[in-house]
Amino acid sequence: MARERFDISGMSCAACAARIEKVVSAIDGVKTAQVNLLKNSMEAVFDEKLTGVQNIVNAVSKAGYGASKTGAEALLTNPDKAAEDEEKKMLLRLRVSIVFTIPLFYLAMGHMLNWPMPAIFKGDDNLMITALTQFLLLIPVIVINFKYYRSGFKALWGLGPNMDSLIAIGSGAAALYGIIGLYLMAYGLSHNDPHMVHSAAMNLYFESGATILTLVTLGKFFEARARRKTSQAVASLLDLTPKTASVERDGAELTVQTSDIRVGDTLIVKAGETIAVDGTVIFGMASVDESNLTGESIPVDKKPGDKATGATVVSSGFLKIEVNKVGQDTALAQIIKLVDEATGSKAPISRLADRVSGVFVPVVIAIAILAGVLWILSGESLPFAVNIVISVLVISCPCALGLATPTAIMVGTGQGARNGILFKSAEALELAHEVQTVVLDKTGTVTSGRPELVGIVPAPGTTDDEVLSLAAALEKLSEHPLGQAVVRAAEKKGLTVPTAQSFVQTQGAGLMGTVLGQEIKVGNRRILGDDYLDPAGLLAQGDQAANQGVTPVFLSSQNALKGLLKIADTVKPTSREAVAELKNLGLKVVMLTGDNQRTAKAVSLEVGVDSVLAEVLPQDKEREVKNLQDGGRYKVAMVGDGVNDAPALARADVGIAIGAGTDIAMETADVVLMRSDLTDVSTAIRLSRAVLKNIRQNLFWAFFYNLIGIPVAAGVFYKLWGLKLNPMIAAAAMSLSSVCVVSNALRLRFFKVNRPPAPGAGAPAQTPTDRSASIEKIQENNSKEIAMIKKLKIEGMSCGHCSARVEKVLKDLAGVNDASVDLKKGTAEVKLSKDVEDAVLAKAVTEAGYPTTVIS
Repeated sequence: MARERFDISGMSCAACAARIEKVVSAIDGVKTAQVNLLKNSMEAVFDEKLTGVQNIVNAVSKAGYGASKTGAEALLTNPDKAAEDEEKKMLLRLRVSIVFTIPLFYLAMGHMLNWPMPAIFKGDDNLMITALTQFLLLIPVIVINFKYYRSGFKALWGLGPNMDSLIAIGSGAAALYGIIGLYLMAYGLSHNDPHMVHSAAMNLYFESGATILTLVTLGKFFEARARRKTSQAVASLLDLTPKTASVERDGAELTVQTSDIRVGDTLIVKAGETIAVDGTVIFGMASVDESNLTGESIPVDKKPGDKATGATVVSSGFLKIEVNKVGQDTALAQIIKLVDEATGSKAPISRLADRVSGVFVPVVIAIAILAGVLWILSGESLPFAVNIVISVLVISCPCALGLATPTAIMVGTGQGARNGILFKSAEALELAHEVQTVVLDKTGTVTSGRPELVGIVPAPGTTDDEVLSLAAALEKLSEHPLGQAVVRAAEKKGLTVPTAQSFVQTQGAGLMGTVLGQEIKVGNRRILGDDYLDPAGLLAQGDQAANQGVTPVFLSSQNALKGLLKIADTVKPTSREAVAELKNLGLKVVMLTGDNQRTAKAVSLEVGVDSVLAEVLPQDKEREVKNLQDGGRYKVAMVGDGVNDAPALARADVGIAIGAGTDIAMETADVVLMRSDLTDVSTAIRLSRAVLKNIRQNLFWAFFYNLIGIPVAAGVFYKLWGLKLNPMIAAAAMSLSSVCVVSNALRLRFFKVNRPPAPGAGAPAQTPTDRSASIEKIQENNSKEIAMIKKLKIEGMSCGHCSARVEKVLKDLAGVNDASVDLKKGTAEVKLSKDVEDAVLAKAVTEAGYPTTVIS
């Protein structure tokens, strides 16, 4: 299947979009066709063996619209320019229309309102002069706005009438009725019938035709201006790339156009300059402001070997960067592509509006004709009926229906992109607001993803630095992640690390060697052997640390314990606050990890999640997400970063990949967070809720307006309250409806992103000093222990009595907070306040008469 995008011209409302979708979808070989009215584009998925681009273009042209395949370079073309050009065209049309409509309106209404009038237009003797002058003033308004007639009647002849058709018929009917009036006046003059002349002069409707066109154009102008603002998010992203950059070629520094940079070039970037494309730092050091892409305000230090991303700014320092990616392969281009695809897709909530738009205009035309006929049959005059027909035609607004969803989607996805939150589709943006459970992968998502030294306990007479330097002397010869954590800590403190004279590694135990003439051992308890001294009780403290999810590493010298080093995968500084925000949104937060129950419980206590699923193998993560979906928490979001998270991300209703994640995780996910910060998960969900609320408001207004406006224009309430609309008022109301919808969507530009202050920016950083103390403090302040969940497979249950019996047996067990049984599936879910062995759970239910196995 091929997927191509097309630029569409000639559309004016949702009916146009619905017509094009229907025509293209009818082509043999086309699987789907989605038209975006706001962006004047279409995306089609088709079988290249059955049809091609030219067939699709021809079908659109035959339907009365223009179509051309979107070029690859269009991705990096500023959409704001096209919107600005459209706004300028509408402004010119508006100005010309106003210049001629104002005197026309004055001539037509001045007699009735007793306005001052030149003598040539006064009295019944000058009625023909007045009428001809009105007609001449109408002609320029029709000419400058002839697009409505060209597009409207073309669509009408093609049996796909649109909003332009309504405007063309309404204003055209007013003009035609006025022209007939001119002939009647001429006939009356030639036959000396002043009554006919006067009657025809009072019902010309030239001012109605001109005012309708002018007010519609006024609405289109405001709509064009608002549309331009909706595309500013993508436009601002495009503006991030500098037009030129400095490169080093053949030993010389040259200034070249960014488009001329090639893979393999060496960029030279100085303080205050923007990095043009993606690459790898090969020389220099600098602080780089990446807020343009990630929303993170704190600069990131770059050194040789680090990745450098285009559109980021060197705050201080100097860099030479080897170019790896240019053009559409850069990170910025991929972000723009994601935003572009999201704004071009359709949200499920728009389907009702799409269905209504497809039949809206024909129904309105039928209502207008029927209303006119019924009023004539009821005894009203022809001018009265014409007034009714024109009012119904021009008050109806399929545009508001068509713009209700895409404007909110475009502004919402743009606002997300500005803050480093990328929704891949409108469907993902909509589904995020329905999420009830958020599943967090632990490693790399809740935690930093690499071990760090979080505490040192020296033996009496020994200092922290001494313990750390002796341990680092051996660990720097090892590649083990725990050893690297020790080495990093020593380097960070600027310690002088002695050289080990000998080195022996024991698999699964630790290291031995001679350092400063001492026999040093570093590792777990096994490395110590049976003959050692522990006067400070460090082994007991190590066991206590292990119970709190911290890995104890022991250091001995001459078979006497000299110190305890505590190492852990530290929790990210904002993880606890992020979990609290998710819970404040009414969401259940579950942590998923392959760690043992003890470590998982310690981390979950530290961040405050509702429940934890521990000892989950990588291949089983997808199954656990499915179990949560099947267990009644219908909409589940999965947040992860690793390759093994990809199946779970795909299984979840909304997959969210964090910025530091792998490429496969980001490809599988529905939402990509450019920052490695969990607080953006709640921001993404809040943004989704705000967008959906805005869409519902827009749709309500669009439907409500038409449901009220059309009956009023048709004169339904005329007999009751004398309520009847003038066509000019109807035109003003129609223009206002579209403007209201677009303006409401623009309110999303003020969506607030509440991010915690970065360390050093007003809030103290959470330092990984000692997880043991941290957890003990949390336990003191949190009497509610974290719930662990286990699932049981139960046989032999046949009725509600059986399930109630099983629930009672489980709830009576020590350590069980709650139990729920699914009779239909033959399963039970048990929430534990402490670790209860599988055998205990299975035995209790089995002894009650129902054979049981623990499945997770």
